[in-house]
Formats: sequence, C-alpha cells, structure tokens
Amino acid sequence: MSKETQNNRSRAQESTNAIERMYITMRHLFNRGFYKPMGVSGETLRESLLTLRPEIYGTIAEEKVELQGLLYVIDRLPFGIEECSFINLTSDEGYGDSHFKPIIPPKRRRNCYRIDDEQMNIEITRGRSEIYDILTHLTFLFMESHKIMRRVIINENGDVTRDWKKLEKAVLQKEDLSQAEREIALTHTANIIGRTFKEVSTVYPQFNTSDSNDRFLHVIYWLGKLAIEEVIHNNKRLVTFTPVLRERLGHHIHGEIWATKIKETLLELGLLERPLHIISANMHSVMNTLYAPTSLTTELKKKNIDAIYEDLSNSASGKLRTKVMKTALANGMTYLEDKSGANINVQIFDIAKLDKSLEAKTAPVIMVMDYAFGEQAYETMDELLKPYTTKSGTTLMNVKSVSIMGKAGILQGGKGDIMIPNAHLFEGTADNYPFVNELKVEDLENQGLDVYDGSMITVMGTSLQNKDILRFFHHSTWNVIGLEMEGAHYQKAIQAASRIRGSIKDDVKVRYAYYASDNPLETGSTLASGGLGTTGVKPTYLITKKILEQILN
Repeated sequence: MSKETQNNRSRAQESTNAIERMYITMRHLFNRGFYKPMGVSGETLRESLLTLRPEIYGTIAEEKVELQGLLYVIDRLPFGIEECSFINLTSDEGYGDSHFKPIIPPKRRRNCYRIDDEQMNIEITRGRSEIYDILTHLTFLFMESHKIMRRVIINENGDVTRDWKKLEKAVLQKEDLSQAEREIALTHTANIIGRTFKEVSTVYPQFNTSDSNDRFLHVIYWLGKLAIEEVIHNNKRLVTFTPVLRERLGHHIHGEIWATKIKETLLELGLLERPLHIISANMHSVMNTLYAPTSLTTELKKKNIDAIYEDLSNSASGKLRTKVMKTALANGMTYLEDKSGANINVQIFDIAKLDKSLEAKTAPVIMVMDYAFGEQAYETMDELLKPYTTKSGTTLMNVKSVSIMGKAGILQGGKGDIMIPNAHLFEGTADNYPFVNELKVEDLENQGLDVYDGSMITVMGTSLQNKDILRFFHHSTWNVIGLEMEGAHYQKAIQAASRIRGSIKDDVKVRYAYYASDNPLETGSTLASGGLGTTGVKPTYLITKKILEQILN
C-alpha cells in the first residue's frame, strides 16, 4: 500500500470518527437540555468540526473568515440569529397563535420566532436530522464569530481596533448608508475578517434581503460583538432544548397528523382503494408534465416542451404557472397545503379525470409529496404506508409503487448529471439497503446527460462531508456514486411495511433517481458555490417523464 493511499485512508478514518463523535455529542447535549457552544460543553463539537474541515465550510480551519460558508449558513438560519445570545430549540408549542411573527429562513422551511432582543426560538418539526443540521451550522457560526473577535480585541481590557469602531459606527447609524459610506465600511470589514476589498464587495450583495441592504455588515458586526461579550464579560451564548421537544422527539407526531390528513382526503375523494403510486419530488414537475401539454397549446406553437419547462421553472413566469395550475385543479388534481408542521405539501392526481378512456375504478392515483428532510423521510413514509383505521374498519393502502426523485451530491461527473442507485448505505452505521430499482441507466441515457449507477450513501448531514470520506466511499468496493440525506430512511420504511409488517404488498415497485446538485469532490462545485439555476430543469423533467411512463404504462 502506497504512503499516499495510507494517508488518505487514515484521514478518512479520522473524519469518520469525527462525525461519529459529533452525533454522539449532539445526542448527549440534547438529552442534557442545554449547552454553551463556545464553552466547555461545546468543545467536542468545535474540535470535531475542525478535524473534519467539511468542504461546505471552506476555510473554517484558517484565521480568515469563511465567506461562502457563512452565506450558506445564514440562508438556512432565521434573520437576526447573529444578534441572539439565547437560541431555544422548541417543538410546535403554540407560537403560531401568538403575536410573534414567524421568521422563515429562505433555504430551510422552518418557523422561527424572535422572542426579544436576545432570544430566538427555532421550531423543530422534522426530527433529529433538523437538530443536527442547526447545531452544526451554529457551531460553525460561533467559531467564525471568535475569529472576528480575535482580530479586533487589542488587550485584556477589551479595547478594540480602529477598524472595529468604524464598522460599529456604520452599523449603528439610523440613516441608510450612502455608496461612499458603504465602501468605507467594507474597507474596514475586509481588514477585520482578513479578506480583500474585492472579496467582501462581491459577497456583500448576496447577503441582502428585502428588509436589509447592509445585512453583511450587520452579520459581521453582531457575530463579533457577541463573541467580545463572551470573552470580556463572560456572557456565554446558550443553546437550549425545551422539555416538550425532548419528550416528543421520535414520536412521529407531525408525521401521523400529516399521513392521516392524506388518507382522509383520499377517502373523501373516493380514491382510497384505487392503485396508489407515491412520488417524493418537487411540487411542479409532475403537474407540469401531466398538464402543460394541454394547457399551454398556444405557447407550444412557438417553443418546444423543454423550453416551456424551463420557462415554468422561472419564478417570473407567474401567468404560465397559474394557467397550468388551473388546468390541473379542473382535471383531477387536489392540492393539500400542509398544516401538520411537517412542512411537506402534497398533490393528489386522479388519472381517470385526466384520461377519460381509463376505467375509473382501476385507474391509477398519483400522490406527490414534497421533499422530506433526513430522518423525517422515515417518519412520513412509515406513517403513510400504515393501514387507515376508522370506526367502520381498517383499510390497507393499495400502494403499487414508491418513486423518489431528488437532488444529491455526485462523486463522478458534474452538476445536472443523473444517479440511479441500487443500494443505500447509511453513514456511520453498518445499515445497508439493497433493492431492485425499476429505473435503469438505459432509461435515461443518450439524452445529453451522463448517467451513473451504483450505491449511494445516506449521510447524517450534507454539511459534514469532506473529500477524504467521500473519496474513500467512491474508490473502495462500496462503489458509492453519490450522497443524499433521505434514501436509506425511505427504503427502511418501505421494506418494513412490505416485507415485515404486511401493510402493503411485497411486490411494491421502487424507483430512485437523483440529479446532481453539486460535486463535493470538486473545489468550486460544492453546495456553498451556489444553486443549479436552469441546469436542474432538464434532468428533473427527464426523470419525471420516465417515472410517469412506467406508472401509466
């Protein structure tokens, strides 16, 4: 074995151990009920994150502040989180009925509430994966804050640099900054965080929101300010978990309410005993594939269907989207906006109303559920596949197929390419779930996209992966082609329902296909480098079309 191979293997083992330590620690802290992220209790999380140096957090191990990682985290945490010393993770405990206005992060659908100047409550309704996700992001955020603090404190008395005083003045002034004032503030900020003026000028507008044109300056200032408070005045930031959250976690409360509503709706529509095909996907591709050809006949005279799909994926195409939605609602689609707290909306399609030639009693019903998050995939699928029990009796779900389509990190190829798994491996455990995938490489190849098949690893959090672990899985006999967060959880629920519990028939067909949102082995192609844009449109509709062809034929 070469020295380089030994080093790579050793680094992969270190990284794997670091991930395991993080999750054991997070569970311990959750059971304890509180911890101080930058105190002794948070030390293991900080050390493990530094050992890992995940790709998504970039230069976390260096003294300069990591800008793309910071942007990635800020987009997934509530507005104003950087100002809060007390972060309280709660269950759904009634804040929705209070005067508190929910704050929903742009890249993560979760309700958060600013209780006062110091406290932010974050509502957890999607299980342990959501807690892991938040705690990892908070650990990164606070570690970056201490980098800022170390660069601005001059002595033990808490005296600070001139750059810090100038930034503070700019952030605290009530009037909007002029262009000149903003550039002066950015100059001082660049010195504080160890970056060039060009780097901070480039990233600055990416932090802006409709409520704040200078959010980047505010984030840097408040992170540094609270870190200074911790070091000089010992005002430690505190993360707490409410007793109700600790009691409810793992009880499938939200998943059960969510699944029951779907079954009630199927019963009301007279569809409960019809052949059911479940698809986990987004809320547009199935609807557009089924209804765009008939609702957009005028537009199709000018453009081909692929160009129409691209237009429909643009948020500016409101009229086109509305047109398709109206046609769908009038021809067999029922839309269920989730009110259970699971944050998973649902569409139900009665294909008999779309294709009048089909026998109404035997025509398929397609149920599309929006993406679950990590372990929540098990909770929702497990509850959905259970029999529906009412006073008049118990009805087994007539599930014919379950199809999972989503985004994943790819370990060969690039953004937009397609992965067809034949097994899911659950990271950090010996759990593995081989299956017969109804989708094959030949179904999707020769369409201008690369298609790969092999195993996929279900990770505990995308933000914890580094190149060493991923290279090991990719180059070893595990033959891992990609990583995602839900596959093993879905398959665990499907196998339990079909092969052990007998809730659904054991000949249920499964389909898994993912398109690449990033390649974490390529610098500049990680999730933190930005979204897919229109690159994801072609693989999304290609996979959707193939799934629907198999269901309807």
